Amino acid sequence: MARRAGRALRRVFASSPAAETAAVTQAAHAIQQPVATGRQIAVSSIRGGAGKSTVAALLALTYAHYRSDPVLAVEADPALGTLPHRLGAREVRWSGSDLAQIVDPAMLITDLTGYLLPFAGGGWLLPGSQGAIGTRLDLDTYRIVMTSLRRHFAATVVDCETLPAEVARTALVTTQARVVATPATPEGVAATRAVLDWVGGLHSGLLPTTVVVLTHTSPDSALDVRRAAEHLGAGGAAVLPLPYDRHLAAGGAIRTELLGERTREAAARIAAEVMDRAVSREPGRQQQQRQTTVHPPGQPPVYVPGQATVSPPPQDPQRAPAPAGPQAHAQQQQPQPQPQPAPGYHPPQAAPPAPAPPQGPAPQGTPPQGPPPQGPATQPMPTMPVAPPQAAGTPQAAGPPEGPGAPTAPDQRSPFDGGPVP
Repeated sequence: MARRAGRALRRVFASSPAAETAAVTQAAHAIQQPVATGRQIAVSSIRGGAGKSTVAALLALTYAHYRSDPVLAVEADPALGTLPHRLGAREVRWSGSDLAQIVDPAMLITDLTGYLLPFAGGGWLLPGSQGAIGTRLDLDTYRIVMTSLRRHFAATVVDCETLPAEVARTALVTTQARVVATPATPEGVAATRAVLDWVGGLHSGLLPTTVVVLTHTSPDSALDVRRAAEHLGAGGAAVLPLPYDRHLAAGGAIRTELLGERTREAAARIAAEVMDRAVSREPGRQQQQRQTTVHPPGQPPVYVPGQATVSPPPQDPQRAPAPAGPQAHAQQQQPQPQPQPAPGYHPPQAAPPAPAPPQGPAPQGTPPQGPPPQGPATQPMPTMPVAPPQAAGTPQAAGPPEGPGAPTAPDQRSPFDGGPVP
């Protein structure tokens, strides 16, 4: 009772509601960040009883709670794993071996869910066996199942065998992130350090996407968590604790409403850290984050967790922007109005045209002769005796006769300049 009261007082005076709200919001954003392809997360340990299946179940429940897209939990350790029991599965009808024999790349997710078991939060479970003792998942079955199901689920949590089993080794190098469950004891920390050195020797990019979870199986742990994190974090791995919880220690199905507050917060932090490291391996994402982002002037940048900010393409200062929208398109199509001359105005002529007797109609399409009009028009316009120059494409009316009874001159304009169409 005294220890419980002391922990409550430390929570009251050591933290504030604003800081707790900010931490929960940050973890939720990291868990909910979009992914381009399904993220696969392998959970393993150095030995049995380290809390491997418990950590895998907590991750699957947390992702299913926070994410709106499908989440899958796969049991790849049917001999020693307890993932179906932790997720509350009452019966097992199909296993991974059964699904590997009938799965087809053309199958939809609605076709696959008939072979899966639902669990709390909206997630799906694929057991490793139908409860047979000693059943093991072979490597070919694991590859077929994971390759076929990856594109249908945003996050897949795999409860692997203990290291260095064959399926566990394959999962370490083929998944986007990996979690190593470690008992919070000096022996567990020393053994896990040796495993991390072995993992780092397989590939240089494995440790930066690895998360070590220190599982506390006793309320009175004497382990210095800070020193253990410094020792295990060498090489780039993240180290996070999972505190002791009476509901988890009792075994059986995990009910999130019965978990302690510290356990729920720790599970959210672990899930957020794992998702961050799984998404960071997407091709080109790290390179995009290192680039300088240019935002439009007057508009603040919009940040979406897990999504690279897209910069607008540079514009040529000598090129006018293209109009957008139907209204701008209509303005571009319609000609600008031209100023109308005053009544009785006649443009200056170089010399009055000599009267000519009426002649036969000129061949169609022959442009009229005469000096071009003076003005800002870019195309040559025909000069008529009376009418002022008009915009290109506007039909021109023939000028009135110069005197009463004067013969009307035939319209010799081209059809492209407003003349009659033959």
